[in-house]
Amino acid sequence: MTVELNETVRGLLDAPHPAVLSTINPDGSPQSSVIWVTRDGGDLLISTEQGRRKERNIARDARVGLTVFDLANPFLYAEIRGTATVTEDVGRAVAVRIAEEYLGPGAGKEYQDAPPEAVRVVVRVTPTKVLGNAARQD
Repeated sequence: MTVELNETVRGLLDAPHPAVLSTINPDGSPQSSVIWVTRDGGDLLISTEQGRRKERNIARDARVGLTVFDLANPFLYAEIRGTATVTEDVGRAVAVRIAEEYLGPGAGKEYQDAPPEAVRVVVRVTPTKVLGNAARQD
């Protein structure tokens, strides 16, 4: 069952705050990566290179956790648990979008100019549970 993100959580995700994505390794241990994230409605979008550990883990076990916090107030945070799917980032559109949200216009050029063998994928996280004090704000 998907859950709706409240205004405070959406605000955290819409600002250029780094987040931590956790996936499950084949041996059951956690794997965490600092990532950039954006939203598509109630879903979260992450861009990564095909073949990275997080992408391989999600292909095997779709359960993920993502934590984001306010850089100016680290005690304002949200932990979002959910399931993820992976699709190709056609034209690297999501990679460019996220880079420009975090670094400004034109920052996505490095993704557009990347060699074609460096395939980008989109990780789409559908939230099933939201925890943390940002989840209790509204």
